[in-house]
Amino acid sequence: MKTQPSVLDTQLKHVSVRSFLDREVSDDMLQQIIDGARRAPTSSNMQAYSIIVVRDENTRLRLSELTGHQKHVAQAPVFLAFCADLNRLGVATALNNQVLQSSLETFVISTVDAALVGMNAMTAAESLGLGGVMIGAVRNHPKEVGDLLALPTGVYVVFGMAIGWPDTEQFPTQKPRLPENLVVHSERYDASGFEAGIQEYDAQLSEYYGRKDKGQSGASWSGPLARGLSKTLRPELLRTLEEMGFKIR
Repeated sequence: MKTQPSVLDTQLKHVSVRSFLDREVSDDMLQQIIDGARRAPTSSNMQAYSIIVVRDENTRLRLSELTGHQKHVAQAPVFLAFCADLNRLGVATALNNQVLQSSLETFVISTVDAALVGMNAMTAAESLGLGGVMIGAVRNHPKEVGDLLALPTGVYVVFGMAIGWPDTEQFPTQKPRLPENLVVHSERYDASGFEAGIQEYDAQLSEYYGRKDKGQSGASWSGPLARGLSKTLRPELLRTLEEMGFKIR
């Protein structure tokens, strides 16, 4: 009898899958993923998130366009949109004759709740033999994505996830992570080894990309990161989210 991998085995084998077989994900399997996702921790039991399950081919195609024409968004049989949701909290508050006060804290709570649920969903999907990839590019056009998914005021898609059966002929090799001493600190934050550690990781990542004929420079992590973070990312996002019902400032 085939045994299920342990949670730790599943986590340690995680890769982002961007090529899927033309094979449906069953309703039963998807329900298992949703059930596992919904047991994620949540701040003060607010459960300030919603999940939009998208199977419709035309909707997935439009989502692909809105996320920078990522072909795997259209190719995967299921797209899950993980939303920060203050709308339902507003209904619950009104039932008790109060008015929800949207704030930076409620924005953070709902965004973190959505992230925790999404990671649970990814682990559940991988434990069943599926593969997936997170899609942060839904934040490129949050209003258009919201309109497409009929989101009310007080709801935005934090990130999406394309899931399906991996094409094993194009299954990715695992990308190295930052050295542990750069991200795990004992008792107090210690940045003393950052420069040497980043250079070490640049070399590791350069070797990894070299094996995949990616043609990256020696600064394979810090270089693209520096170029990207030297400009404001998604400069319209704050204004758009506030228009969508989130009081962040």
